[in-house]
Amino acid sequence: MSAVLTSDLAAPVPPPRAASALRRRAAAWLAQGAAIVAFVALWHALAATHARLGIVSFQNVPTPLAALAAGRDLLESGKLGRHLGYSLWRVGAGFVAASLLGIALGLSIGRFALVRRVLLPPLELLRPIPAVAWIPLAILMFPSTELSMVFITFVGALFPVLLNTIHGVEGVDRRLVASARSLGTRRWAMFAQVILPAAAPSIATGLAIGMGTCWFCLVSAEMISGQFGIGYYTWESYTLQDYGGIIVGMLAIGLLGMGCSALIRRAARLAMPWSQPEGTR
Repeated sequence: MSAVLTSDLAAPVPPPRAASALRRRAAAWLAQGAAIVAFVALWHALAATHARLGIVSFQNVPTPLAALAAGRDLLESGKLGRHLGYSLWRVGAGFVAASLLGIALGLSIGRFALVRRVLLPPLELLRPIPAVAWIPLAILMFPSTELSMVFITFVGALFPVLLNTIHGVEGVDRRLVASARSLGTRRWAMFAQVILPAAAPSIATGLAIGMGTCWFCLVSAEMISGQFGIGYYTWESYTLQDYGGIIVGMLAIGLLGMGCSALIRRAARLAMPWSQPEGTR
C-alpha cells in the first residue's frame, strides 16, 4: 500500500491549464514574428536585387530601409498625430453608422419575408459598386468634404455587417423560435432574447470584416480631402513620387485596420464566450 502511495506521489504533475495556454500563445507569437521577418527579408531581397534578377515590377519599390527613413521623416514632421486623428474619426464615424443601420436592416430582412422582398434587391444592386465609384455622388450629396469621406467609409462597412447579420438571423434554430412562441414570447422580446443572441456570432464577424473594409476604403475616401489623413498621406506620397511614403501609409493603414478588427474580435470573445472553441477560450 505504501509503495502505491509513493509511486503516486512521484508521478509527474500535469502542467496547469494557464501555463499550457501561455506556451501555446508564445509559440503562436513566435511563429507570427518569424513570418513577418521572413516577409521583410523577401521584400528587401526583391527590392535591392531586382535589376540583377530581372524583375522589372520591383524597380520602383523602395527597400525596407527607405520606408523606415520615410517613417522617421513623417514622425519628425509632427503631422503623424493629425493624420491618425482625422483617419480614426472618419473610419469610426462611418463604422458606427454602418453598424447601427446594417444590424437593424439585417435583423429585419432576415426575419420578415416582406421586408426581404422589398429591400434586399436594391441593396444587392448597390453592394458590388466599389467605394471609389461613390466619390462623385458623395461630393454631390454632401456640402462638406468631411461628411463625404465619412460616407465612403460608411458604404464600405455597411454591406459586410448587413449580409452577416442576415446570415446569422437565417441560421437561428427554428426550434428556439418555436419554443419561445409556445411560452408566449412577444415579438420584440423574441428579437432581444432569442434572435439577437443566436445571431450575435455572425454579427460580430460582420463587424470585424466591416472595420477592415472601412480602412480599405480610406484611401478612396481621403482622395476627396486636401488636408490630413493616412489615406491622403499615401495618395500625396504617390503624387510626389515619395515611394517610401507610400509604403509607410500602406503599412499604417494595414496595422490600424488589423488592430481595430482584433479589438472587435476580442470584445466579441469576451461578450460571447460560449461561441468560442474550447481551446481558444
